[in-house]
Formats: sequence, C-alpha cells, structure tokens
Amino acid sequence: MASNTSKTARASVRAGQAGQGGALSVLGEFKYVIPLNGGKHAYVRNLTNGRTAHLRTDSEAFIEEIRVLAAAGHAAKIRAELNGLNAAHPGDGWDATEKRLVEAGVFEA
Repeated sequence: MASNTSKTARASVRAGQAGQGGALSVLGEFKYVIPLNGGKHAYVRNLTNGRTAHLRTDSEAFIEEIRVLAAAGHAAKIRAELNGLNAAHPGDGWDATEKRLVEAGVFEA
C-alpha cells in the first residue's frame, strides 16, 4: 500500500529527527534571558530541553536554570547577555542578578 505523505515530507521529518540527539543548530541570534517586569522576572530559554521558563530573577529556580545552561557550555554567552541587559536597562538590577549568579558559583567551570 502506498504512503499518503510525499517523499519530500518524509525526508523533512527524517532530517528533523536526526538532530534530536542533543545536537543543536541555531541560525541567527539566540537570546537566553528575556527580561520582564523591569528585571524582576524573565523568560529563560533553555536550549538543552527546548523549554522556556518564566521565573523571578531572585529565585533559586532562576539560578538553577542558568546553572544548567552554563554547565552545557553557554556561560560566556549568558554572562555577556546579562551585561548587555545591564547596559540597556541600568535601573533594572541586572548587575545584582549577575552578582547573585556569580556568588552561587554558576559561571565557574
């Protein structure tokens, strides 16, 4: 019996499934931390599991989410992103957020 899906569609599905083994290919600029509510909350986009968490920036959950990303090799990019957020929004406390992450040992290898 013939398949109802086209050869192109099946090839596209196979290509998409091939990249699921932990490999990641992202084109363009990817933001890990999306600020909300004047820096009190943020969306944290996690490339390792494909989820986006809405967290308070002063919570333990935020620190742990950033720790997972840093352990996966994204520490330098996240730190640069936090510095950029602090430069763009100096009154939102991103410097304090980065300080809490450093004190928690998140960026240490």
